[in-house]
Amino acid sequence: MLKSVEGNFDNIEVHNLLVKHFIELRSVSPKGSTHVLDIDGLKVSSIKFWSLWEGDTLMGIGAIKFINKVHGEFKSIRVNDKFRNKGYGLVVINHLINEARKLNIKQLSLETGAGKFFQNARELFTKCGFKTCEPFSHYEKDVNSVYMSMLICN
Repeated sequence: MLKSVEGNFDNIEVHNLLVKHFIELRSVSPKGSTHVLDIDGLKVSSIKFWSLWEGDTLMGIGAIKFINKVHGEFKSIRVNDKFRNKGYGLVVINHLINEARKLNIKQLSLETGAGKFFQNARELFTKCGFKTCEPFSHYEKDVNSVYMSMLICN
């Protein structure tokens, strides 16, 4: 049974997965093209963060940053290694889309890498209905980034 917990930054498993996420993304993204937020960056009031649990085991994490009242951005989506390549990325994304609906968000956008490392993520986002778009919010054109967006029906 999937359990969702908002916040939960002090949980050691959540903390460790976030740190692993930051280190890995920073290692595969060129300087100046890394847009991953650290834990303090995820704690700001314009961001909602969830950890998802399968029983007592952390399955994944994800966040939505409010760009404005009806436009949100996915941040820090990650699946625990024990759950990778088993369809759980789709579970995390669908959870975030459902949370966005509850928050009356009408559009979701994201930035991900353009390199081979990010290919599976781009394919997953496309499968979920995201389409490539121009840079949004504070982002600028960057050959190392792909921007995607989707409209949400409530």
